[in-house]
Amino acid sequence: MNMTDTRPPSLPDTTPESPGDPSDLPETENELPVPRASGRRRKLVILAVIAVVVVIGGVAAWRYFSSYESTDDAQADVHLYPVSARVSGYVVRVNVDDNQWVEKGTVLVEIDPKDYEVAVAQAQANLSNAEETAQSLHITVPITSVNTSSQLKFTASGVEDANAGIIAAEREVTAAHAQLESAEAIDVKAQDDLHRYRLLVDKKEVADQVYDQALATAKSSAAALAAAAANESAANQFVQQARSRLAQADANHQYAQTGSEQVSSTRARVRAAIADVDEKRALLQQAQLNLQYTKIVAPVSGEVNKTVVVGMNVQNGQQLLTVVPLDQVWVTANFKETQLKHMRVGQRANIRVDSSGQTLKGHVDSIAGATGPLFSLLPPENATGNYVKIVQRIPVKIVLDPGENPDRRLRPGMNVEPDVYLQ
Repeated sequence: MNMTDTRPPSLPDTTPESPGDPSDLPETENELPVPRASGRRRKLVILAVIAVVVVIGGVAAWRYFSSYESTDDAQADVHLYPVSARVSGYVVRVNVDDNQWVEKGTVLVEIDPKDYEVAVAQAQANLSNAEETAQSLHITVPITSVNTSSQLKFTASGVEDANAGIIAAEREVTAAHAQLESAEAIDVKAQDDLHRYRLLVDKKEVADQVYDQALATAKSSAAALAAAAANESAANQFVQQARSRLAQADANHQYAQTGSEQVSSTRARVRAAIADVDEKRALLQQAQLNLQYTKIVAPVSGEVNKTVVVGMNVQNGQQLLTVVPLDQVWVTANFKETQLKHMRVGQRANIRVDSSGQTLKGHVDSIAGATGPLFSLLPPENATGNYVKIVQRIPVKIVLDPGENPDRRLRPGMNVEPDVYLQ
């Protein structure tokens, strides 16, 4: 645009002309400084506007880029669930293929259950036998208690009878001894009479009849003496037998006095039988568990990676499959320690997936308690050698918001770039 076209019209000059007056110059020469000053002002305004825009843009850019932290050292992560056999045996069926999605509780592998079914039947029989034994011993407790009580009373009576028998036998011994002494006295008199009569009959001073009577009397007294001696000996034997019966009665009575211990022993056997029942019941439960373990189920929902086939003989603890729960995937982002100044649990995050280009939403779940190298097999030892300071990285766990991975395209191990917004 021409600047002279926009200036206002000039008034007629009424001053007299003078040769040295600047007003005598041409009109165009008087108007030249005006556009130069206006251009400078415009440039200054433009520069000021540009400077303001740059400052505002810089402040906005600084605030934007300082409002989040980002890193490309991040991967999708998940807990892998190894599925192993809990019993040994022959694999008869595999119900899944590689990379097949299964729900929690789905039967993945079946082991031949015949041996374990037999073990359950045997354990059940042993339990029944133990229960019957315990029941029979439990019944004997009151029976033993009654028997020991009756036996105690009976043996006490036996002791009393034995004591009475000894007293009676000793009295019989006394009587027999008295009879023996009497018989001895009678026999002495009879033998003396026989001797005198023998002398008299030889002299023919007494009749033979008298001698014969004396001889018979002597023989009778001798027999009576022998009988009395035998009675005394028998009475002494009765005393010995009575004392033996007393000793036996005392022994029986002492044994009967252990009735409470016998009852306690029977009750202890009952308790042992009950404990045996509990043991057999536990063995039955273990056998039933082993039978259940022949069917290996999925611990969580996820995709399966298997290493087992039909016909394998597996051992207890041998890993057969791995379940990858894709619904539980999270992101492990290794941020520099200088990026964690304002990072807090719960801050929202955007996660760009390299494989698909998707941007998923999530939030910070937790920040690791130590740097990654400290969890390695050989952690660094900065006290040895030449130390060089290196910025460390801290693992940060970022979980996805619900419904952010419905197609399960985010797989463990994939590279991602998370942006954690600090405000």
